[in-house]
Amino acid sequence: MSITVDPVKLARALIAAPSITPAMGAVFDVLEAALTPLGFTVERFIDGIEPDGPVENLLAVRTGKGPKHFGFAGHLDVVPPGVGWTGDAFAPEIRGELLYGRGAVDMKGSIAAFVAAAAATPAEAGTISLIITGDEEGPAIFGTRALMEHMDARGVKPDMIVVGEPTSVNRLGDMVKIGRRGSVNIWIDVPGTQGHVAYPHLADNPIPKLVKILAAIDAIVLDAGNDWFQPSNIEFTDIEVGNGATNVIPASARARLSIRFNDAQKGADLVATIERIAHEVEPNAKIVGKISGEAFLTPPGDLSALVAEAIHAETDITPEMSTTGGTSDARFLHALCPVVEFGLTNATMHKLDEAVAVADLHTLTAIYRGILMRALAG
Repeated sequence: MSITVDPVKLARALIAAPSITPAMGAVFDVLEAALTPLGFTVERFIDGIEPDGPVENLLAVRTGKGPKHFGFAGHLDVVPPGVGWTGDAFAPEIRGELLYGRGAVDMKGSIAAFVAAAAATPAEAGTISLIITGDEEGPAIFGTRALMEHMDARGVKPDMIVVGEPTSVNRLGDMVKIGRRGSVNIWIDVPGTQGHVAYPHLADNPIPKLVKILAAIDAIVLDAGNDWFQPSNIEFTDIEVGNGATNVIPASARARLSIRFNDAQKGADLVATIERIAHEVEPNAKIVGKISGEAFLTPPGDLSALVAEAIHAETDITPEMSTTGGTSDARFLHALCPVVEFGLTNATMHKLDEAVAVADLHTLTAIYRGILMRALAG
């Protein structure tokens, strides 16, 4: 006899297990308890050390007779709730037509809907896997990338993956992500020599040099974008001197910038460009770049088409294919196979009183089941 999973009940159970990033323990217990009766083999791993770990990850696989392997990726960790919620962020509550709680849309609700969809999909149809991390909202050092290493060691390789990020904008089903821009943060440290402002010849002020470097960077036009991506952009996010005195020339000055870039750029090349500009002004400037992920694109094809068909069948909406927004773990997973992202509406993600429409959880379950049946049928 098949087992039915109520996506609303499971979403509430997941929300009720606090899981501020990095997530471990109870929230994974809830998910494992839901998957095991459905025939999934569940493996949980603790990866990494401080400061970016440890992190708990979960890989669940149900092997079917069909030749296709469909993967669903997501994360159980959430951002801190913040102060000012109407209720308790981790005490899920249905008020009116909405289920409130941290993670309702980003992305415990989507995980619950997929589990319910898997329960309604015949086990013999094909292989289904869930690739679930506890560190997507954090540094993501020991999250999905570590999971991919575990998958490789076990020979687990999906033919396609859907990431359950909240991609919908105004209505469930109106947008599917087929790519994402890359992201790199860069720190610029300019050295100087501290001294008294009345004796500038005995000091070396780093601030004018830093200003000159930032002006040169601000004049850069990286690209004009392309058919699928908006132009790459550079944004200054911090300037720091830390000088509490009015009569002291500081010993150093520091700035930080963030670049979101399309598939015409590479993270390492952008770091090298900033380094070249800085060294033209101050050869001793120190540049440190941290690449969060490269840009990627899954060109419209079989996967995006079957996702769009399943969405249209349940909502009568033809989704827009987009690459807008921030980064997600799809930036890693695309190395395995074609990847797209689709999930709930994102209006309340990371906000106070995050909430999902109860009806959307049921509709998303139906859409995910439609995706599974189409994908596993080949």
